[in-house]
Amino acid sequence: VQLQASGGGLVQSGGSLRLSCAASGFTLAYGAIGWFRQAPGKEREGVSCISNMDGRTYYADSVKGRFTASRDNAKNTVYLQMNSLKPEDTAVYYCAIDKGLLGGDGWYDPEEYDWWGQGTQVTVSS
Repeated sequence: VQLQASGGGLVQSGGSLRLSCAASGFTLAYGAIGWFRQAPGKEREGVSCISNMDGRTYYADSVKGRFTASRDNAKNTVYLQMNSLKPEDTAVYYCAIDKGLLGGDGWYDPEEYDWWGQGTQVTVSS
């Protein structure tokens, strides 16, 4: 299974970016898809998860109302639309797949996920 993340870059505070994560070797419609980020010196944190257990999309409190995760089954690709970006959103962003059922409180635990993309850098300037 390979995940190819793209779409990162440098943007000013208040701007927008859309990250993409294209999968090969696994049908994303069957898995739970997570987005994580890791800033320098910090632990990897969950940003969002499209659950395959309860059909919900989960978000970290820090991004609710600003980020939207979606999935295009025909393209086997997931997206993370990021609006109203803030300097504290600066991090390397990763997509990940849990091939089992995932949702509820476990979605933000990186240990739950089976495969990871290579990460894409997002830098938000003030």
